[in-house]
Amino acid sequence: MSVAVVVGMQWGDEGKGKIIDLLAENVDIVARYQGGHNAGHTICFNDKQFVLHLIPSGIFHEDKLCVIGNGVVVDPQALVDEMRQLEETGLNLEGRLIISDRANVIMPYHGTSDKGRESGSGFQKIGTTGRGIGPSYADKIARAGIRICDLHNETYLTERLRANYDEKQKVLQTLYGTELPDFNSLLDELMSYRETILKYIADTHTFMCDQISQGKNILCEGAQGTMLDVDHGTYPFVTSSNSTAGGACTGLGIPPTKIDRVLGVIKAYTTRVGEGPFPTELLDADGERLGKVGHEFGATTGRARRCGWFDAVVARYGVHLNGVDALVLTKVDVLDGFNTIKVCTGYKYKEKIFPDMPADPEVIANCDPVYVEFDGWSESTLGIQDYDKLPQNAKNYIDRLSELVETPFMMISTGPDREQTILRESLF
Repeated sequence: MSVAVVVGMQWGDEGKGKIIDLLAENVDIVARYQGGHNAGHTICFNDKQFVLHLIPSGIFHEDKLCVIGNGVVVDPQALVDEMRQLEETGLNLEGRLIISDRANVIMPYHGTSDKGRESGSGFQKIGTTGRGIGPSYADKIARAGIRICDLHNETYLTERLRANYDEKQKVLQTLYGTELPDFNSLLDELMSYRETILKYIADTHTFMCDQISQGKNILCEGAQGTMLDVDHGTYPFVTSSNSTAGGACTGLGIPPTKIDRVLGVIKAYTTRVGEGPFPTELLDADGERLGKVGHEFGATTGRARRCGWFDAVVARYGVHLNGVDALVLTKVDVLDGFNTIKVCTGYKYKEKIFPDMPADPEVIANCDPVYVEFDGWSESTLGIQDYDKLPQNAKNYIDRLSELVETPFMMISTGPDREQTILRESLF
């Protein structure tokens, strides 16, 4: 038996979807522990590309169980649409997908609030997807949320929704001049998804504990990345949940003592989407090249990602914070052809060097990255499956990154497909 957590080490978009899909071959259960349909995990399956927003990345392995945990916020329409899309490919979800009865529901007024706050002149722009994730988590913390289990009792659900509706209507009218749809139409829409969703719900805490006691191999999947964690990321430019490894415990109901391994996924350079500080960002031809070659566009929003050199400060922070014992390095092939490659080893701010991640956003936003340089390589690394066949300078770069972040690389991804991977160690 083994329980492993896979966590993104940067600002998301590290390539977790491919890695989880690959690792799922050797597990019994893949479980999602936080986030909502603002996530986007890209999977190549049967020569087609799929983007999963809510359903765990192991769903394409027909003998695996997939769990959406209580820490996830669920948009019913997005969930049902994704389920139908998968079923149209021939996948059977019954008996393979389990949704926590404790998960909170994203309602239409959450999306309205999210978009209104982002566009309003009186609020700081965060760069959210506008899909209602933050407002849904806010209601959860305020104990005003609607949960999946509430779908069982229409009378209770109606009472909860009515109380929320009247409050949200006043708030949205006052702050943004926005009107909500008619109450009955909102209730009817929610009820239209009820029959489909209820077939899949369960007490996932009890389920997960039972599976652990039976000796099953479990892979816990987060969304976004470490630097977007609401407590430990570049606040306030973060997501609204705990995307770090600790979120797997609260978001799935797994005791901390049952987690055996933490695997960090990190890109060979750095990207982020949306607003917020980004010390190694490149606003030049190198940054443009990374974005073009790496196809750096958000899987959920389509927004162009900001690109920069590898940040070892961020990487070390993620290793220590998550308790990472092995790493996966992705998109090495994107660096092919660069004459010189840089790595940030510290932040210089007012003559002081920060070797570790500061909390102050002003320091992060106004620091100068301290770089070390590496010779690049002209040879192609695309699709290489044997570490010894990598160009020598590529191996030098990878080995030095491992030293800087004090953690070995278990896998190295050299392309988007499953087989375009160098496996140096097994997870289980």
